[in-house]
Amino acid sequence: MRWIIGVAVSLAVLVVLGAGLMAMVPSERVAQALSAQFESMTGRKMQLQGEISPRLWPSLGISTGPVSIENADWAESGAPLFQAQGLSIDVNFGALFGGDVRILGLAADRPEINLERNPEGQANWVFAGSAEGGAGSVPAPATGFTLDKGTITGGSIRYTDRQSGRSIALEDVDATLAIPDYSGPFELTASGLAGGQPVTLDLSGGAFSAFALGRVVPVTVALGAGGSRIGFDGRGGYAPLAAEGALDADLSDLPALGALTGAELSRPGPGLGQDKLQLSGTLTLDGTGAAFLRGAEIVADQNRLTGDLDLLPGEARPLLKGTLAAGPVVIGSGPDGGMGGGQAGGMGAAGWPEGEIDVSALGALDAEVAFGAPSVDLGVVKLGQTRALVTIDRSRAVIDIREMQAYEGQVSGDFVVNGRGGLSVGGRLTFAGLRTQPLLMDLAGWDRLVSTGDFDLEFLGVGNSIDAIMKSLKGKGALELGQGELRGLDIGGMLTNLDLNYVGEGQKTIFDGLAGTFTIADGVLSNPDLKLVAPYVTASGQGELGLGERTLNYRLRPTALAAEDGSGGVMVPLLISGPWADPKFRLDLESIAREKMEAEAKAAAARLEEQAKAAEAAAKAELEQRLKEELGIEVAPSDSTGQASGGTATQALEEQAIKALEDILKGN
Repeated sequence: MRWIIGVAVSLAVLVVLGAGLMAMVPSERVAQALSAQFESMTGRKMQLQGEISPRLWPSLGISTGPVSIENADWAESGAPLFQAQGLSIDVNFGALFGGDVRILGLAADRPEINLERNPEGQANWVFAGSAEGGAGSVPAPATGFTLDKGTITGGSIRYTDRQSGRSIALEDVDATLAIPDYSGPFELTASGLAGGQPVTLDLSGGAFSAFALGRVVPVTVALGAGGSRIGFDGRGGYAPLAAEGALDADLSDLPALGALTGAELSRPGPGLGQDKLQLSGTLTLDGTGAAFLRGAEIVADQNRLTGDLDLLPGEARPLLKGTLAAGPVVIGSGPDGGMGGGQAGGMGAAGWPEGEIDVSALGALDAEVAFGAPSVDLGVVKLGQTRALVTIDRSRAVIDIREMQAYEGQVSGDFVVNGRGGLSVGGRLTFAGLRTQPLLMDLAGWDRLVSTGDFDLEFLGVGNSIDAIMKSLKGKGALELGQGELRGLDIGGMLTNLDLNYVGEGQKTIFDGLAGTFTIADGVLSNPDLKLVAPYVTASGQGELGLGERTLNYRLRPTALAAEDGSGGVMVPLLISGPWADPKFRLDLESIAREKMEAEAKAAAARLEEQAKAAEAAAKAELEQRLKEELGIEVAPSDSTGQASGGTATQALEEQAIKALEDILKGN
């Protein structure tokens, strides 16, 4: 603002000189003189091309051909700081004789303004020496300076901030500036296009002389971008940017605001501001780039949050810090069924939603926000009292659960949404004392498991849609349920009667407990060790649950007990297979026959082994009897038959040898 006004005043001061010279020298000489004078005042070269035409009536002024102002020597852009197809300046001739500069009109035809900030923070619109007011600086506006009407028609403004890497472009800019009293109020109105979206600005303030020097003065601002509106009423200044006052914003068109600020913002989902997003409070800008909003109120669709927020400058992105308290929060499912839970057909749905999930908003800023609400309805699951810390760092959001009531139980752990280079979700969650029936009804539209249980879950999924995430899931976990019932299946009746008619409405299996562990890989949950204990029935199970493809392939081995001591049991494996929408139940009678044949084979082998042992014992007994009768050999209980016969024969030979030796010695 200051440099524009300074340039305008400099040009106005030159009008008198230009008009006087018109009658004496050619326009080229006038252009050279004006350019030289402008450079001495600003430190930048100005080029005037074409005819310079004076006007003496009805007001003193000049019209020029194409005009341009040199950019800073360090600017990377090759374009001038300012260029226009022509300028027209009118001044009040009588006021000049009184020592005042009263500009009746200042018009620029199709101007192009190129603003740039380098990585060190230097701005190309600050002229050399302006900070100290030395040579080459733009002088402060003269006392008595006024502007009845300054206009820009068909202009463009481009701003490139090489510190943040952000660019802003405005096209078809039309603007009007009125300063009827140099020390009094002023008004600026402007309109244009940003990313194809209409943008409007209405700015009014008091004490223009102070505002032109960057000081804080009363201001009222109304900014529009597409369907969004931002209003401010208070005090503000631009050098540095500082303000304090009431903020009232309607942010229902975030994509248009993103186009204006050079950021890519998407429209939020249901409950997050899809149809209504409003922000209000007391705003303070302290001049360092930080913004503080006290008494903030955020309305996102039907949800309302209050608290305090601080937006602090960062190296790559701003940092949002604060504390928010909400009433009941409802985040509903989208038109495609959201997460594919109960509201989307549950177990009967054909598949998971394939629509792309846009989390680009996570990259707009970093955050550390504490959040609390008496209830949170996520469309898929419903939560009670909830307290959490939401942290966002480089497009990665972590929800650290401090307190979460759900389905008459408690949830703890963390949940992660990572938008770096694609989308992934994961977490480590512990569920204690959750009622399974309402939980599974909300998640999958399935209400047949009635119990209370504990769960541990660790998971990770990658993909840009719910379908892709579910098909890529990996992780592990465990579950343990207390007393309950499984509705729609009477395992005991099925086994006793070998009849599948015990499946369906009115059937149920009451159990005392159920437990198991599982792993997840490529969207398939595998459970090897399910255990179910029920009156007169026990069961083990193993199989797979296709989380991604929504399929079942499970084998349950129930045993119905005829007596409390477990005797007389009947076991018939139950196979459950097919899609979630239409699972099939089948008694595995072939498995029973196969297992019976295997058992009979084992029994026959055992009988043969017993018969072989009996034959061996009979042969041993017969041999012992013969040794006793024919050789007089007694088999010691600790000796085998071989050992006994061998030892006795050796003793007999020794006795016969001694007798023979004695006969020889006696001469017999």
